[in-house]
Amino acid sequence: MVMASVSRSEHAEGSVAKSIEQQTAKLPSDLFLWAAIGSIAVSATLHLTGNKNGSVFVGQWAPTFLILGLYNKLVKQLGSDQTDTRARA
Repeated sequence: MVMASVSRSEHAEGSVAKSIEQQTAKLPSDLFLWAAIGSIAVSATLHLTGNKNGSVFVGQWAPTFLILGLYNKLVKQLGSDQTDTRARA
């Protein structure tokens, strides 16, 4: 399979994505890890106290926090402001 090369200038980020990147880059990456660990602990506590529905609900937050942490890390390393020529002008 042949893949055509595409320059990054053809795929610029929108203003909403840029403003989200600017705000999320301010947060430390380990914040999301601790939030995931906290949700797992709260979920386990709820499960042990017999609140099964609450346990499942809170337990489903952990993957979301981890994905947000991954997004945060990627924004810090590969954010659109590094490749946007309009921002430098």
